[in-house]
Amino acid sequence: MSILGNILGGIFGRKKDDHPTASPAPRPTPTPMPGAAPMPSVAPTAAVTAEPVDVAGILDFKNSVRDEKLNWRTSIVDLMKLLGLESSLSERKELAEELGYTGDTSDSASMNIWLHKQVIQKIVDNGGQLPRDLTA
Repeated sequence: MSILGNILGGIFGRKKDDHPTASPAPRPTPTPMPGAAPMPSVAPTAAVTAEPVDVAGILDFKNSVRDEKLNWRTSIVDLMKLLGLESSLSERKELAEELGYTGDTSDSASMNIWLHKQVIQKIVDNGGQLPRDLTA
């Protein structure tokens, strides 16, 4: 699984490609009895949409039960550590490649800032709800 997939899985409790079912299972069509009035047609039900996930609540809770408090709101390293993932420079470089980083990966400070912003956006894109100060 990709590093981003592991991050999303650590937050949402599922694999990146594991999406909720788009529509409910089809119901069997009842057969009308001979001589009975025709059955009215029923419009299909709307697609099931996933409820927004309070990501800050999840991550703050994970952080509250740790001895070492982590600043996941601003640090990609701390976010990865909080989710139990390897946060080494090589892992972050791999994540940067996965997300299409075009900057200099030797400038780890700039890369880390970019990574954090991109990961936060991917979390939001996948149904995560975060405070405005994190998504601005």
